[in-house]
Amino acid sequence: WGSPARSRPRQQGLYFNSFVTRTNTCGELRSAHVGQEVTLYGWIQYQRQGLFLVLRDFQGLTQIIIPQDEAHAHVKKLLSNAPVESVVRVTGIVSPRPPGQENPKMPTGDIEVKAETAEVLNFCKKLPFEIKDFIKKSEALRMQYRYLDLRSSQLQYNLRLRSQIVMRMREYLCNLHGFVDVETPTLFKRTPGGAKEFLVPSREVGKFYSLPQSPQQFKQLLMVGGLDRYFQVARCYRDEGSRPDRQPEFTQIDIEMSFVDQAGIQRLIEGLLQYSWPEERGSITTPFPSMTYEEALADYGTDKPDTRFGMKIVDIGDFLRGLDIQFVQKALSYPHGSVKAICIPQGVVSDALHTCSALGSLRLESADLLEAAGLVLRDPSAFHFLWVVDFPLFLPKEENPAELESAHHPFTAPHPSDTSLLYSDPTKVRSQHYDLVLNGNEIGGGSIRIHNAEQQRFVLEKVLKEDSEVLSHLLEALEFGAPPHGGIALGLDRLISLIVDAPSIRDVIAFPKSFRGRDLMGNAPDYVTPEELEPYHIQVSWPLEEKEAKKN
Repeated sequence: WGSPARSRPRQQGLYFNSFVTRTNTCGELRSAHVGQEVTLYGWIQYQRQGLFLVLRDFQGLTQIIIPQDEAHAHVKKLLSNAPVESVVRVTGIVSPRPPGQENPKMPTGDIEVKAETAEVLNFCKKLPFEIKDFIKKSEALRMQYRYLDLRSSQLQYNLRLRSQIVMRMREYLCNLHGFVDVETPTLFKRTPGGAKEFLVPSREVGKFYSLPQSPQQFKQLLMVGGLDRYFQVARCYRDEGSRPDRQPEFTQIDIEMSFVDQAGIQRLIEGLLQYSWPEERGSITTPFPSMTYEEALADYGTDKPDTRFGMKIVDIGDFLRGLDIQFVQKALSYPHGSVKAICIPQGVVSDALHTCSALGSLRLESADLLEAAGLVLRDPSAFHFLWVVDFPLFLPKEENPAELESAHHPFTAPHPSDTSLLYSDPTKVRSQHYDLVLNGNEIGGGSIRIHNAEQQRFVLEKVLKEDSEVLSHLLEALEFGAPPHGGIALGLDRLISLIVDAPSIRDVIAFPKSFRGRDLMGNAPDYVTPEELEPYHIQVSWPLEEKEAKKN
C-alpha cells in the first residue's frame, strides 16, 4: 500500500470514524489497541488458503485471521469464498502477531484482527485488471475502469494530497490575506484571441454560449466592482484537439488584486506555495530567481527553462569569426547574425539529436539521452522555481507574420517604460506579463492589466485588428473608475503532477479525458437524437461514410 507518509499525507489527528459504523480504519490499529473489539470495513486485497486475508481501505491494510473452529464455520466459509475486491465488514479482537511474524513494512504490522463475525456487503466479479501498483495496465483500460483505478494507492495519495494543498491555499488566501472566494459563470461569450473555446447551443436561433478558457474578464470586472482581492479554484475549458498531456477541462488557482504591481503578485505566489507545500517534499526557498524572456531564449532556447542542469547555450560567434569557414562567415554576415552551441558533458551523443529543430529542444533531448545512459542531470527530488519576465507584448502570427497577436492575452498592460512605443512601434513593446516555471514546466502565468479604456480599445482595434464590440461590456466597465489591477493563474493539475512526480496530469485528476478528449468510461462525447437538437435549431450534416456506419 506504500509508506505511511505516502498513504496518509498530513492526515494525523483527523476524525475518520465520525458519522460511520466502523470503529477504526484499516490503517490505524497498533499494539495499543490489543484486546479491543473493532469493526472494520474495506475491500479484500488478498486471501490465502482460507487462513487469513488482508483488508484494505483508503488509509491502509489490516491482516484479518479467519477462524478455523466449528463455531465460526459460517465466518470461515464467507471470508474464504469471497472474491478479491469484494466489500466486507469484519468485527473481531485485535491481537498481537505471533513472535517472528511481525511485518515492519506495514504500519499495522505488529497486530492482526481475529474475526468473530463478518458480512460480505458486495461481491466483486472478475476484474479487468489487478488493483496493484506494480501491475502494468494500458492507460485506455485504466480510464475505461477509472473507478477501479482510483482504488490504487498512488491515485489515492495523489488526490488526497491535491485536496490538502488546495485547502492550505484557501487558508493562506482567504484566512490570512483577506481574499474573497467568488464563483464566476461557466456559460459566457466568445473571447477574442487565445485558445479555441467550446460552444454551447442556446434556444435562441443562431446564438451560442462559450465555455470560458479562464475567468479573465470576470475577475477584472470584480476589481472594477471593488472586491479588491479575488480567488477561485476555477474550472476552465479549451478546445485544443488531440494534444498529449493536455485536458479539455482543467483547474486553475485564479487570483486577481487591485492596486498591485508585478513584484506584489510574485511575493504573494511565493508565500502561497511555501505555505501550501507538502512537508514530505522538503522546503522551498523564496524569493524565486527571475530571468527575462530574452535571457531565457539566449541561454536555454525556451521561455520555460529547466534550471536543474547546466548545458547553457553559448555564443561562439567571436571565436569563429576569424576562421575561414564559409557557412559560418555567411551566418555572421547577417544583421544580428550569431553562431551558438551547447556543451554536452561526457562525450558524444547519438544521432537522435538530428530530429531536434532548435538548440533549446536539443538541450532537453541531450539531457534525456545522457540520463538514459546513466548520467543524472535532473534531480527528480529537486524543485527549481523561476520567474520569467519582460515578455514581448505582441508576437507575429505564425500563419501571417505581418499581423500581430498577444503574447499573453489582449488585456495585458505594456511595460511602463515602453508605453509610448505602443502607438509607434508595437513590436518593440515589452509587457507586464510574468510566467512561473517549475523544472522546465510553465505552472502559472499572469500580468498587470490594462485599466484604461482608450488604451484597451487601441490594442484591440489598431494593433490586434479585433472587433472591440465583442468586449463592449469590459471597455465600458473600464470607463467607470477601474482601479489598477493584476493577477495570475496557477495550473493546479500541472503543479500537483510535478509535486508527486506523476508521468501525466491525468494521474492527478479523478476522472480525466483521454489525450483525444474522450471520456472512455462514459463514452462521451456521444450522439444525440434529432428531437433533442430541435429546441436548439441545430441539424447535423453527416458525411456519407458516417451515415452508412450509423445505419449498420
